[in-house]
Amino acid sequence: MPYIPFSAMAGLKCQSLTVHHDTRGHFVESYRSSHAPFIVQQHNVSYSGAGVLRGLHYQQRFPQAKLLRVLQGCIFDVVVDVRADSLTFGCHTSLMLYGPEYDNDEGASQPHEQLFIPAGFAHGFYVVSDGAIVEYACDRTYQPGDEQCLLWNDPALGIAWPTTEPIVSAKDQQGMTLHQLVQTGCLPYL
Repeated sequence: MPYIPFSAMAGLKCQSLTVHHDTRGHFVESYRSSHAPFIVQQHNVSYSGAGVLRGLHYQQRFPQAKLLRVLQGCIFDVVVDVRADSLTFGCHTSLMLYGPEYDNDEGASQPHEQLFIPAGFAHGFYVVSDGAIVEYACDRTYQPGDEQCLLWNDPALGIAWPTTEPIVSAKDQQGMTLHQLVQTGCLPYL
């Protein structure tokens, strides 16, 4: 289970996972400490319905690295580099992430992958399927009051979301543009 880079952004990696199917269901080895880029301090699972967009989130004073995968469903996943000293600052990349039910031997199969997101990236996703269960393993615990939100539809980012009218929380609708985050000193401390 080696980690492989999937974009030009330093540290961002995508790992293919093997799904073992049989008549009972499926089995996936999703974590092995010898292959992990960090020690897990917090583990989260979220459920989101169809059309939900979450993000783009990061922690400022206590930035988190994350290992993320979809347990069920399909998401359009986006990461934005908000590391002030990075050559790719302000750039974003996206990919589709699929739950293990999409990885099978029957016709058009989609790979089951997990994404490693280093500290200093804003992260968000849009649920493409009827619903999605997403799991996050983090290298630091969540710190209330430290979360920042980069506005999901900031025109300066040019993210090609697969919708123009997602279901977004009031908090995420109040996110700041990248320019506002820079001007107010709200970039992550790395």
